[in-house]
This record gives sequence, structure tokens and C-alpha cells, in this order.
Amino acid sequence: MSPDDLVIFGGSGSTRLTARVCEYLGVTPGRSEVLQFSEGNTFVRVLENVRGRQVYLIQSTVFPANDNFMELLFWIDALKRASAESVTAIVPYFSYGKGDKKDEPRVSIRARVCADAIEAAGADRVVTMDLHAPQIQGFFRIPVDNLYALPALCDHIRTKGLENCIVVSPDSGFVKQARKYASYLETSVAIADKQRTAHDEKVEVMDVIGDVQGKTAIIVDDFTISGRTLVDVSIKLIERGAKEVYAMVAHGVLTEGSIERLEASPIKRLLFTDTVENHPVKFSDKIEIVPVAPIFGEAIKRIFNRESISAMFPQ
Repeated sequence: MSPDDLVIFGGSGSTRLTARVCEYLGVTPGRSEVLQFSEGNTFVRVLENVRGRQVYLIQSTVFPANDNFMELLFWIDALKRASAESVTAIVPYFSYGKGDKKDEPRVSIRARVCADAIEAAGADRVVTMDLHAPQIQGFFRIPVDNLYALPALCDHIRTKGLENCIVVSPDSGFVKQARKYASYLETSVAIADKQRTAHDEKVEVMDVIGDVQGKTAIIVDDFTISGRTLVDVSIKLIERGAKEVYAMVAHGVLTEGSIERLEASPIKRLLFTDTVENHPVKFSDKIEIVPVAPIFGEAIKRIFNRESISAMFPQ
């Protein structure tokens, strides 16, 4: 992989992940700077020549979501205006993925608005991880590669030597993906029956479908913000006879109050990846971070070499 043809930049939302991806690939991160002016405006500047080069920009869009998303757009625009041959936007956590449908009157389909903005800014390709809804790929008219944290999370949980496990989907919407986790770990699946009545991030877990008696339950999900769903499901699992409860989440988007909630829960360990940085909370000993830089690094290498991305993951 020649540094003359490829360059990787990191936005302020993913500085540490960018460094790890570059280390995996054996390249030096591109030089750049971001300024925040006193009235709230963001200014970005590319500090090296990218003319005719394939550029990969790594930027998660959270903490703060709106600022980091606008910075992403400014980076894409700056790189295209600097005559980069192509710009691939690598968005490890696509925060507005939750707004994927018009499920009530007079609301915005936010993920579609963001997709349009990324295209309008000039991105040639998007790479992300564990989109909240796979159909979001269809919001774009440019290629979108949706990577999965599953292999990294499952390989890590295997090192703990857990026995008699069962994978638990936190709701019916995540069952298909939960089955992939179960297949990888060679376990069965249980499903939590929950309902959400408002936008206050509170849910009610009604019951658990499946036999968890005496088993080590592993809750899997694509993201957690308040931790309430994980906590409520874990309590219900213990009530239904589960021996221990673990949780694996692709994106740990933890906000104020989430750590205290998780600490008081039956969850023994919570695993999530390093797709999100700049958390406003201090992690507890229950949380373990699983690195995914090798997954993003391998994806970049395969895109650069025109190789298959899907071959990286179990089908």
C-alpha cells in the first residue's frame, strides 16, 4: 500500500481510532487541523497535498453529534476542493441512523437528510459499522459498506470461557442479527419482549421468550445510550432463572446516569467497541472496550486494492 496514493485523515470525533487504523496499515495519519470559533463555527484545513490521491476520512458523528456531523461535511468538501481523486467517508458510528423512518406524523427522516448531505458534500463512498437499520444503505446513491463488530465482540467473549450460553435479543427487531451472533458462538437464541411508548429512552420489558434457566445470557445490541434496555432485560433474565448476564454492544454511546444504572444492574460485563470517543462519563470496571481498528483497516485495504468487503464476515 503506497502512501503516495493513499492518505487517511481523522476528524475530531475519531482521533484515537484513526491513529489505531493507521498503525494497523503502517501509514502516517494525514496532517490537518480543526478550529472552533467563539460563536460556534467549525473550520477545517488540510495541511498536505491530496491531489490525485485516494483519501479516507474517519469521523464518528456523536459527542457532540451535530458538531461532528457538520465537521464531517466540511472535511469532505475541503478534500474534494483540494482535488482528491476520491473521498471515502468512514463513519464508525452513524448517530442519526435511528431516524430511519417516518413512524409518526410530521417528523423528519433524519438518516435520509444526513445521507443527502454527505452525498452533496462530495463523498464517493461511505463505510460505517452496524447501521441501526440496514435499509439506510438505500438512502445513498453512492456505495455504502456496512461493517460488523460481531467477529471482534464474539472472539473477545470467547476468551472468557463462558459455559452453557444463550444469546438474547433485546427486542424482536434485532432477532435476525442476534441469530448471527448465536451462530458464530454456536448457541441458541432468546428474545426479550419490550415496548417503547415515547421518545424518553424508556422501555418496558414485558417478558423473555426462550428458556434461559441456569444459562449464561449474553445480550447483544447495536447501540446503547442510557443503558435502560440492557438493565431491564438483564433483570428480567435473572427473574427467569439465568445464572449470569453479559452484554455485547457495537456502539457504547453512554450518557449521564448510564454508568450508575449499569453498575447497579445484574450485568457482569458490558463489552462494546471503540467506535465512539469523547464520552461525557467515566467508565466503570464492568465495561470492556473491544478494538475494531483492524476491521476498519482491513476494509480500507480491500477498498484500495479493489477486493471484496463481504468476504471479511460470516454469511
